[in-house]
Amino acid sequence: MSDSPISLRRGLRAISPIFVVIGLFLGLSLAWGNFYKVPLIIVFVAAAAYALLITQRPSTSPSTASSAPPPRLTIAERVGIFSRGAGEKNLMMMLWIFILAGAFAETAQQMGAIKATVNLTLTLLPASMLLPGLFLAACFVSLSIGTSVGTIVALVPVATGLASPSGIALPLLVASVVGGAFFGDNLSFISDTTIVATRSQGVKLSAKFRANFQIALPAALVCFCLYVVLGHGVAQIPDVPAVALWKVLPYVAVLVVAIAGLDVMAVLLLGNLLAGIVGLSCGSFDVAAWFGAMAKGVSNMTDTILVALLAGGLLEVIRYNGGIDFIIQRLTRHVRGKRGAEAAISALVSLINCVTANNTVAILSVGKISNDIADQYGVNKCKSASLLDTFSCVVQGLLPYGAQMLIAAGLAEISPIEILPYLYYNMVLGIIATAGILLRFPRKYS
Repeated sequence: MSDSPISLRRGLRAISPIFVVIGLFLGLSLAWGNFYKVPLIIVFVAAAAYALLITQRPSTSPSTASSAPPPRLTIAERVGIFSRGAGEKNLMMMLWIFILAGAFAETAQQMGAIKATVNLTLTLLPASMLLPGLFLAACFVSLSIGTSVGTIVALVPVATGLASPSGIALPLLVASVVGGAFFGDNLSFISDTTIVATRSQGVKLSAKFRANFQIALPAALVCFCLYVVLGHGVAQIPDVPAVALWKVLPYVAVLVVAIAGLDVMAVLLLGNLLAGIVGLSCGSFDVAAWFGAMAKGVSNMTDTILVALLAGGLLEVIRYNGGIDFIIQRLTRHVRGKRGAEAAISALVSLINCVTANNTVAILSVGKISNDIADQYGVNKCKSASLLDTFSCVVQGLLPYGAQMLIAAGLAEISPIEILPYLYYNMVLGIIATAGILLRFPRKYS
């Protein structure tokens, strides 16, 4: 973080591309009378063009205020900054996951794996328990594998297949998976966010888990009960065809190896290979059709990939212009007492998460200063680690341009905005975590 204070004018200018994204989306949605018709790609292209236009070379020292202004950045230099963010290694890894997930989803669908898995689910669960059962499965899988993306890749295709026979709205089913995925992302011992939050605050994983569990579990229970109520009115599902267990193998294998701790890239490669082998063995397609299915799956993820690239570049420009430093400096100026300190830590990681669209990076960005705030105001480090992880997961799940929402929407072939109103778990988790700051609970860590 920059040591010199960033002026209000420069700071607002730096973060103004975020306002452009919000303003364009809301303005076009209201003008067209439909929040689902606005293409996120065009919104981000316009915001990126604006961000590049306002980008200028930062002053290197206070003395430059009285001397000649620094030379203007060339167009090539500005695009270079944007490209650095679009080509960031973590984002590139995420794009590979998008590609493999799209190929797996389409191959599994054409082979019959999704239909077989859906029929098996309908056979095992009563109609009224499909929604809470899917949420519970996502909680369990994400807690086991420590990644929200891996959980979404594994379960969203199943949720998509359940929508038609159950009569439950597709966005609601997808949202139940996304919410459950963030339950594990927030709590799992092998989650990136948990590891970074505990290391930055200098606490043990088990200690942070105990503090965090008392906030996440009530949120999960509230949502489970809500899903039971929402699923109660589901009509009886018609007779389910006989389940082709052989075609369920790719999904079972993906879940088993993911829970065993295999990297999500390796999991998806194995899933693609198994889906292809089973499809060839069952006569669902030949080699040419298999390759065609994978190509179609990758093409289906094009919008998702482009939005992710544009968001990554845009957010790097905001960082270069001092937007992140400005947010941190402004939010830490007037901290008073433990409540204020905890609120500042939560607001910091939330806002930086909006700028970076990556909860792990957000925790890394504010981890040190959050640790300093906790030291200065006597905040329990288990609580500060819990707040960092919890609020980053809350915000990450609600970002239409976040990786999890993009991949869930891409796999379900709907808009991220359609999923957003049904993300009950993230909303309830945020409410309970905020109440924990105001009402001082969990008591032991407050």
